[in-house]
Amino acid sequence: MTDRVLREDLQVAVELATFVEQQALPGTGVDPAAFWRGFSELLRWGAPRNRALLDKRDDLQAKIDAWHVARRGEAHDPDAYAAFLQEIGYLLPEGGEFNIDTSKVDPEIASVAGPQLVVPITNARFALNAANARWGSLYDAFYGTDAMGSLPPGGGYERGRGARVVARARVFLDEAFPIVGASHADVRRYHVDKGALCIDDKPLETPEKFVGYTGPARAPDTILLVNNGLHVELVFDRAHPIGSRDQALLADVRLESAVSAIMDCEDSVACVDAADKVVAYGNWLGLMRGDLAESFEKGGKVQTRVLAGDRTYTAPDGGTIVVKGRALMLIRNVGHLMTNPAIVMPDGSEAYEGLMDAMITTLIALHDLHKTEGARNSVAGSVYVVKPKMHGPEEVAFADETFSKVEEVLGLEQYTVKLGIMDEERRTSVNLKECIRAAQHRVAFINTGFLDRTGDEIHTSMEAGPFSRKDFIKRKSWIMAYENQNVDIGLECGLMGRAQIGKGMWAMPDQMAAMLEAKIEHPRAGANCAWVPSPTAATLHSLHYHRVDVAAVQKALAAGGRRAYVTALLDIPLAAYRRWTEAQITREVENNAQGILGYVVRWIDQGVGCSKVPDMNNVGLMEDRATCRISAQHIANWLHHGVVSEVEAMEIMRRMAVVVDRQNEGDPAYRPMAPGFNGIAFAAACDLVFKGRQQPNGYTEPVLHARRLEWKAA
Repeated sequence: MTDRVLREDLQVAVELATFVEQQALPGTGVDPAAFWRGFSELLRWGAPRNRALLDKRDDLQAKIDAWHVARRGEAHDPDAYAAFLQEIGYLLPEGGEFNIDTSKVDPEIASVAGPQLVVPITNARFALNAANARWGSLYDAFYGTDAMGSLPPGGGYERGRGARVVARARVFLDEAFPIVGASHADVRRYHVDKGALCIDDKPLETPEKFVGYTGPARAPDTILLVNNGLHVELVFDRAHPIGSRDQALLADVRLESAVSAIMDCEDSVACVDAADKVVAYGNWLGLMRGDLAESFEKGGKVQTRVLAGDRTYTAPDGGTIVVKGRALMLIRNVGHLMTNPAIVMPDGSEAYEGLMDAMITTLIALHDLHKTEGARNSVAGSVYVVKPKMHGPEEVAFADETFSKVEEVLGLEQYTVKLGIMDEERRTSVNLKECIRAAQHRVAFINTGFLDRTGDEIHTSMEAGPFSRKDFIKRKSWIMAYENQNVDIGLECGLMGRAQIGKGMWAMPDQMAAMLEAKIEHPRAGANCAWVPSPTAATLHSLHYHRVDVAAVQKALAAGGRRAYVTALLDIPLAAYRRWTEAQITREVENNAQGILGYVVRWIDQGVGCSKVPDMNNVGLMEDRATCRISAQHIANWLHHGVVSEVEAMEIMRRMAVVVDRQNEGDPAYRPMAPGFNGIAFAAACDLVFKGRQQPNGYTEPVLHARRLEWKAA
């Protein structure tokens, strides 16, 4: 049983009340009694509205299911389908033109295009790594990954590879910062003379790209350059193993990398009760106060990681330039669906977790807003909240009104909280313009997410027929329409220069050469941020933003008008011809089952919400609840339409459990699922598959939370 204390009319878990009163509130100027009174009012106001929005989801889904069932066996009529969706209020009329008027937005959101990290807030070390990933070594990124075509050899530093790294970095410098009549590969000396950068006495072709330096002008320790809004630091050190052998004493090239980072309370964490939420909120508090630290052992030594400070340089005119040392941090709250036992309402129901997150994460951000000295997260005085899994404009409007009430309780100016709208549910995609309109005073971020979006696509159209195999779903016309429309509508609504337009994750953290080939398409598509799986990936992905001027791309796209419309988004990616062999069916279900099990077993048994899970070919893939959702819904769809039987699917689940057990043999905390297949984790994975049709909008949270709480109780 959870120990609780009464706060106003709320039964609050002792650990949460203690955290709020002893850690979060002190230093904010918010009176504890006023806080709890306002919190209670927010929950009592929000609970019935939240419930009504969820009921509407269920009602719309039931009507869509019935429509497809009534027409089973008939050719799909897209015009009739669109008319039906309009009739039931799923597809809404699009209003007139408007521009968002979001104000007090930091440059990392408004004007600087670059990589974005998403990390579980419950892991302090990961959170610190992400915040400090604002800067990364290009030398390390090239040397330590397959970015140059091969992995580094074992057994210490290999000079030949190091020379290739240096040469590759010089090529980048020539591309981003060309010298008049020379190459960086031939330079013997960089110095500053009368405020100008001299490179063997030659200037840059664009001299204004030189913005600062440290150390003596005649022999700088560092030189700071800027291109497309991103900074690059040249580090000189004659005592460094690399710098000592370099003719210009260049020891490293450091890139401004993760310009922003989303600290995640949602898909990448496993927070099911007050104890878990306090860990999440506590780490966010440490980030906002600037005092988060994490000690760990590496190489037999204890190391402590803290937040990096800002960087100070001498400007060309002799003044001072300060460059932030940390990524701008956004906080992703949970969606509208789940409740949490951390707070119990007067009627005995659990509080909606999204309302909890709204109040407590904003309260914590006051520690940053109230700073009068030292490094700040938002120099513009804003709080950035990403709100996931919203379905349509009504749900966005509810989030907007929620934060207005939070701001009132906490004494903040209205619209201090900026809102990120994740375009990952179909009812949001087809009504995106109206979703943005519903929060036009605080929108600071929209993005696309293929995995959740596909999971919702499958569940919404579950009764329409069997879906294509997952790889073929990606090739269907709707996905390109979805990606294009997101950018087009974002630009049409005035996000350019005011907000981020983002693209999704590169899921293979060990395949950086492939990422360098593929992910340049995101800035080329007009996205001014895109998700990467690691700080190293952020450094490498930042190269794309030097090669692509995203602001220029956005201007060209805005002038060209929309490339995609709602009709294309409603093209359901069903299997056109079911000519699959038994081997193809088995392989598809195996792939889905193995991914589900590899993720769920860590979620349930270890409370790990984001894992690098080996796939069937032992390629490590970043898995979170979104990847689990699409895989579970895909098998559920094939089960429902008889592509695979329950007996066959269960046999595959057990066979894949053995594979996952084998892949985790080196983990001392791992509990094998085979041979009994009677553990809570295996049961949770089976629930996601065999009860997938019954899950609200195909979400994994209800099953995972219930089974994790069962595991904790056991």
